[in-house]
Amino acid sequence: MKKTNYYTTRNIQDLDRLSVLLEELPSFCEDYFLGIESRTSCQTRLKYAYDLRIFFDFLSKKRYRDTPVTQFTLEHIEAITHNDIELFLSYLSHYRFKDKYLSCDERAKARKLSAVRALFKYFFNKGLIEVDNSAKVPTPKLHDKEIIRLDANEVSELIHTAETGNGLPRHAVGYHNKTKIRDTAILTLFLGTGIRISELVGLDNDSFDFSENSFLVTRKGGNQAILYFSDEVKYALQEYIAEKTNDPKVPQGENAFFLSMQYKRINVRSVEILVKKYSKLVSPLKKITPHKLRSTYGTRLYNATGDIYIVADVLGHRDVNTTKKHYAAITQENRRQVAGKVALRRDASNPFKDDTENE
Repeated sequence: MKKTNYYTTRNIQDLDRLSVLLEELPSFCEDYFLGIESRTSCQTRLKYAYDLRIFFDFLSKKRYRDTPVTQFTLEHIEAITHNDIELFLSYLSHYRFKDKYLSCDERAKARKLSAVRALFKYFFNKGLIEVDNSAKVPTPKLHDKEIIRLDANEVSELIHTAETGNGLPRHAVGYHNKTKIRDTAILTLFLGTGIRISELVGLDNDSFDFSENSFLVTRKGGNQAILYFSDEVKYALQEYIAEKTNDPKVPQGENAFFLSMQYKRINVRSVEILVKKYSKLVSPLKKITPHKLRSTYGTRLYNATGDIYIVADVLGHRDVNTTKKHYAAITQENRRQVAGKVALRRDASNPFKDDTENE
């Protein structure tokens, strides 16, 4: 069987989706996506296309009521005012698209505004429109969200739950017996290295060097990096390798490392589901996702090293400020530790002593 490259396959699929979306967009969008191809990934262009489809649908409904989206020209774009774009952002709070009612939070609005700005800026810089009114629209204010992560006890319990299946409903036990070694390896790799979910599903059998406790990942933008793991992670991975080696159903020549029950490369959605399944048993009040496991690792690595730059490098952050924002935040444990640092009475050893006795 010929080896399949996950990222090549994904890019081809994204390009196919983009081609389909272009049929629903104005003709000048084809020039736009061709123009930004050299400096953007396939996934970025696909996300822009989805966001622009919503924008042009809005213009068709609210600004140019009788004009189909595919008939828009650059003259229509040039006539868009900053007020039109502000109305678009307001519209996103509750809108209808293809018979579905949808809504965007402030971050989703900011992403769509970014896609609109990129389009306007491209044609403005090319001299094909004379004004870029999108630049006059401020980005929606983004409020900081509480960083959700697991504490040390929850990390240990999560891995133990994947190993044993404790707490799973009876109907899920049989399925768990078939996947527990794989699931434990996945959770251990997340929690022991902080890799992204796209990096995990893209791993191949030949991505690992167990003599060096290292593996090769493909980062955002296609760059590759060698990361390292502990002996604890190594043990979980080798347990899974041994299981695959002894399973005659694994297709000969299949190079994907993590396999689904259908013996194909596991997909992002399946990994999200298994993380949710086990984490709900361990911490039902926290909405844990693969990215939250990444946050957990990043925070624990920072607390262990105190070096924000090594955390940024290991996690693949291009900007260390991203790391500072997410992983150097004050944790619940830090808050507990400082709770008793400020004394309210002069004699802190006897807080109930009446200070007036000394006056």
